Amino acid sequence: MNDLSRDYDKLKGSALACIGYMLSPLSWWNDAYVNIPIAYACAWLVSLLYPNFFPGVFAGTYLLTNIVGFVLLQKGIARTLSKANHEKIRYNRRNLAKDIAISLCYTALMVLLVKTGIIKPPQHYFR
Repeated sequence: MNDLSRDYDKLKGSALACIGYMLSPLSWWNDAYVNIPIAYACAWLVSLLYPNFFPGVFAGTYLLTNIVGFVLLQKGIARTLSKANHEKIRYNRRNLAKDIAISLCYTALMVLLVKTGIIKPPQHYFR
């Protein structure tokens, strides 16, 4: 592999890792400014047609963004590292199970916020 191709792979890996970090719940700000608004927007759109679906769609979308974030972060880091280190960092089922477990914990917190009425569809705030 030539230098330009290797640099391009590292650049793609860095971009994947950055997008993954933005979607993962690894810091309070990216959760508050990225994952929750994405989940809220999706749940709100669905709740316009099916009002009772808001909590489920919110939780499902939030969980999905967290899992996708973790997967992209790990795949991006693995791609960014050199070929020798890439073989050592494999994303396997155990890593996926760990990411899903962490994401489920964060999602449980979001479900609690929806169930207590702290997070609800926009149309319910003005009633």
